[in-house]
Amino acid sequence: MKGLDLAERYFLAVGVPIIHQQFPECQERIAAGLVGMGSECFGFDDEISRDHDWGPTFCLWLKKADYNMIGTRLQAEFDSLPKAFAGFGPREESAWGRGRNGVFEIDQFYRQFIGLDHPPKSLREWRFIPEANLATATNGRVFTDPLGAFTAFRQRLLDFYPEDIRLKKIASRCMTVAQTGQYNYMRCVRRQEYVAAHWNEAKFISDIISLVFLLNRKYRPFPKWMHRGLKGLTILGADLYDRLLELVTPAEGAVNIYEKKAGFMEEMCQLVIKELQMEGLSDSMSDFLLEHGPVIQSHIQDPQVRAIDVWAE
Repeated sequence: MKGLDLAERYFLAVGVPIIHQQFPECQERIAAGLVGMGSECFGFDDEISRDHDWGPTFCLWLKKADYNMIGTRLQAEFDSLPKAFAGFGPREESAWGRGRNGVFEIDQFYRQFIGLDHPPKSLREWRFIPEANLATATNGRVFTDPLGAFTAFRQRLLDFYPEDIRLKKIASRCMTVAQTGQYNYMRCVRRQEYVAAHWNEAKFISDIISLVFLLNRKYRPFPKWMHRGLKGLTILGADLYDRLLELVTPAEGAVNIYEKKAGFMEEMCQLVIKELQMEGLSDSMSDFLLEHGPVIQSHIQDPQVRAIDVWAE
C-alpha cells in the first residue's frame, strides 16, 4: 500500500461522510488531497518510510472566507477521525512532522512552501523560490476540488518557470557542472585534496540532476529523492540515473578510482551538451559545458535577467 493510495481510501471512507454530514453547506467548496512534505507525497515511500510520519491522513483546503467560518470546527472533526485504517496506523508523528495534514487555508498552505500567498507574478519572485520547495508544493494528489481554487494555484506552479528563468538556471548549471566535474575534480585529486574532490563530486551530482530536471520542465525534489526522481524523466533521466549510480559505486579494484569517476562525469556532460544542441539551446561545438552557459544565457529575453552574472542563479 502506497501512502497516496491509503490517504485517498481513508478520505473517501471517513472524510467524505464527515464533510457531508457536518458541513453540507460547504461541501462543494472544500478541496481534499495529500500534498507537501513526506516521501509518500512524491510516491517514493517504502517499508522504511513507515517508521514515522506515515499512515492514514489527508489535507483539506479552503478559501479564506470558508476557513474563517468553519476552519476551527472542521479541524476538530478531523482530529476526531480514527487514527488507524485498513490495517495501517496510527501515524508515528515526529517533532518535525507536525502540521503536514489537517485543515488549511489555500493561500497560506502554499505560502509555507514558496513564501508567497499567490502564484509568482514576476520573474524576480520566480527566481528566488528554491526548486525543492516548488517540487514539494506541487507533488502528491488532489482527490477532489469542486471549487477549483486549490487546483488553479497548483496549476500555475505546475506550468513551470517562465522560460527566461528556466534558461537562467540552465545556464548557471552548465557553469557549475563544468567547473566541478570537468575541471576541479581531477585537479583536486592531483593535489591530494581529497575532501575538496569529494565536495566537487557531490556538487556535480546535485547540479547535473537539477539541470536534467530543468530540461524536463520538472522541479527537482529535495536531496533524499533527487536521484530517485530521475527515473520518471523522459529527457536523459534513465541515462543519468544509471551513470550517477556507477559514479558513486565504482567497481571494486578499479585501477584508478578517481580517473574512473572523472570519466563518468565527462560522459554525463557530453550527454547534456548533445541535448542542449539538439534542443537549439546552444550552438557551441565545445565539449566543455562551461562554454555553453553564456550561449544559453544570451537567449534570455528580459534584459535585467540576461544581465545577471552567468554563474549566479
